Amino acid sequence: MAPTSDFSCSIVETPRLAMNVWTSGPEDGTPVLLIHGNLTTGGFWKYVAAALPDDVRVIAPDLRGFGLTDAAPIDATRGLGDLSEDVHGLLGTLGLAGARRVTAAGWSMGGGVLQQLLLEHPDDLGGLVLVAPVSPHGFGGTIDAAGTRAYEDAAGSGGGGAAPEFVQRLREKDRSEESTSSPRVVLRSFFGAGANAANVDEEFLLTEALTTRVGDDFYPGDSRPSENWPMLAPGDRGVLNTMSPKHYDTSAIARSTAGIPITWVHGTEDMVCADRSMFDFGTLGEMGAVPGWPGADAVPPQPMKQQTRAVLEGYAAQPGQQSLVREVELEGIAHGLPLEVPDRIAAEITRLATR
Repeated sequence: MAPTSDFSCSIVETPRLAMNVWTSGPEDGTPVLLIHGNLTTGGFWKYVAAALPDDVRVIAPDLRGFGLTDAAPIDATRGLGDLSEDVHGLLGTLGLAGARRVTAAGWSMGGGVLQQLLLEHPDDLGGLVLVAPVSPHGFGGTIDAAGTRAYEDAAGSGGGGAAPEFVQRLREKDRSEESTSSPRVVLRSFFGAGANAANVDEEFLLTEALTTRVGDDFYPGDSRPSENWPMLAPGDRGVLNTMSPKHYDTSAIARSTAGIPITWVHGTEDMVCADRSMFDFGTLGEMGAVPGWPGADAVPPQPMKQQTRAVLEGYAAQPGQQSLVREVELEGIAHGLPLEVPDRIAAEITRLATR
């Protein structure tokens, strides 16, 4: 196994921006691209990288707005397009774009970035592992497996959904654990290592998380008032708006004939990208945590996993692709899979990289 100490970062100049890229393994090794999620960085993949075979070349960039990558503003009207194009540009710089040589894994938002990359640059990928990914219909504002919006303006999604106290503490780079809104507690509770906590370096992970840029162009993004519950609609800038169904929709994967294997790994205890996400207004309204909920007929909890499953079933139904989709559900595992079960994630990546 590749030693964790081999995992290090450096700046790579691409045509779009300077990206901080974490790597391990031999430069001429089998390329594996690892894309992180919201509020994290490429550094969060260090435990998965350590569990991959010695002959794998890990490439784990910090996305724009995170880590040490250039603080370029995020245009949410392209969905996750700014981020997926950055990744495409990085692959081009490394001589890997369009070669179908790269096995890629994306966690949470990173899974959404790779879904968009699959649609826009399918020849970049030789295999795809979606690790607790954002739904192909985005995050928030939809009501059924088909991704139907609750309201035309996608109310209940986007930049206004972030808790103000958490945003302020993130801005202040607060390292305390005195409040449920502190970045440390949020990270530990929703993105953390669970039963594997003793084997990860929380201080390193928190330091990485606190590099998240805060503002309308970054996290959480801007928002607009709405006449529809919960009285806010997505804006056009920043991270959370990139995943609003107003701007993001990769459900065309259901009709894709890209012909690459896709593995979807998720945990039964996920509270983030789940059918009853604790960050979804439908769930919070049902719980009474957000007043004025119009009821389950109007705004039920978003069935995120049902949406992902439906799109992947469509992909598998395309000619010659039935055997290319694999779903792996891990009992008792939450959202932080690259930290909680890094060996299992590494095994699924290796399975595709060596097929």
